[in-house]
Amino acid sequence: MTIDFKQDILSPVATDFAAMDKLINEGISSKVALVMSVSKHVVEAGGKRMRPIMCLLAARACGETDLTKAQKLAAIIEMLHTATLVHDDVVDESGLRRGRPTANATWNNQTAVLVGDFLISRAFDLLVDLDNMVLLKDFSTGTCEIAEGEVLQLQAQHQPDTDEETYLSIIHGKTSRLFELATEGAAILTGKPEFRKPLRDYAGHFGNAFQIIDDILDYTSDADTLGKNIGDDLMEGKPTLPLIAALQHTTGEDHAIIRRSITTGGTTELDRVIHIVKTSGALDYCHKRAIEETEAALEALEQLPESPYRQALFNLAQLALHRIQ
Repeated sequence: MTIDFKQDILSPVATDFAAMDKLINEGISSKVALVMSVSKHVVEAGGKRMRPIMCLLAARACGETDLTKAQKLAAIIEMLHTATLVHDDVVDESGLRRGRPTANATWNNQTAVLVGDFLISRAFDLLVDLDNMVLLKDFSTGTCEIAEGEVLQLQAQHQPDTDEETYLSIIHGKTSRLFELATEGAAILTGKPEFRKPLRDYAGHFGNAFQIIDDILDYTSDADTLGKNIGDDLMEGKPTLPLIAALQHTTGEDHAIIRRSITTGGTTELDRVIHIVKTSGALDYCHKRAIEETEAALEALEQLPESPYRQALFNLAQLALHRIQ
């Protein structure tokens, strides 16, 4: 079956989503004009808003009917996500995100870093208003782990000996952790502690699958679909799973080329690397891992009562996987 994002994922929480969107725009208001215009620029460049949608669906799946607080939490999630993207773009010196100029390219690094700081601070400012100590603690710890994931990734740059375990630690911090905060946060907020673990497990595995798929697309997609250039990760010498798997699956000259590409970065041998990654069985392995992670995510969801909202979370995980089918 074909899953339609609007129909099969967004529609059960469409009204909550619209309210949340308004909250984001209110949340980023500032008396400093530049803060306002940069925040607006980055928030509007947002993608599908998967994380806040996940948060709203999770709250509903927990049986919550009054989503006033969950809308606020979803807005907070999206602000944190946006802040991490702004900082990522500075670190990666990216000029484009989703086909639009990044904040650092439009203004400069200093402005982008400081506005990213503002968005994180504002998110916590709004989080305090929810007046839930357990939630606040979860988010404080979680944002530390997100920052650690980014630093871990930086540390692994140009390191061809990075193994899959390290890669999983990196993507847990940089991708999965915020998904976990979105869903587990909803369980905390709605007073359903028994759903904290299943929702967190769902989001963690979903995030892993999502990132693995992203890394596969770096070798199989095109710049228009991807919103960034092919081989960007390779250029930065990031040992992503396709490269880690290619090292496992090759010997001799091919093995040496992959190692060298990670060590030096750059795209002088890009075509050759793409060819090796595609023919060595590395992508098949990544594909298999993405399916395993998606299945683990769906299994965790089984612990929640059946509802259209749980179904929408199912659909979301399936849709993410279909990007590589």
